[in-house]
Amino acid sequence: MSAEDLENYETEMELQLYREYKDIAAQFSYVVETERRFYLTNEVDLVPRNVDGEIYFELTMRDAWVWDMYRPARFVKTVRVVTFKDVNIEELDKPELELPRDDEAR
Repeated sequence: MSAEDLENYETEMELQLYREYKDIAAQFSYVVETERRFYLTNEVDLVPRNVDGEIYFELTMRDAWVWDMYRPARFVKTVRVVTFKDVNIEELDKPELELPRDDEAR
């Protein structure tokens, strides 16, 4: 496999992953970013820990979707992450009624 073939394969995998993300994102309440991964989940618990002056974070998610093109299964029942790095948790907007965009209404 040439370098160009590998690059084309990775580009196609990333595009498929993005399409999957767009299809399922509305089913989740939170976006969680860690140093290594990006998750969608409906339940997240973040606990800061301090052991001997070292602060780290223990993050637990249930029924999550993982942005990782190399995983054969992206839906996972439980995820536990322990990290010394930043964790970003954002609650997604859940509009009651989703109106069609102008280009879709035509």
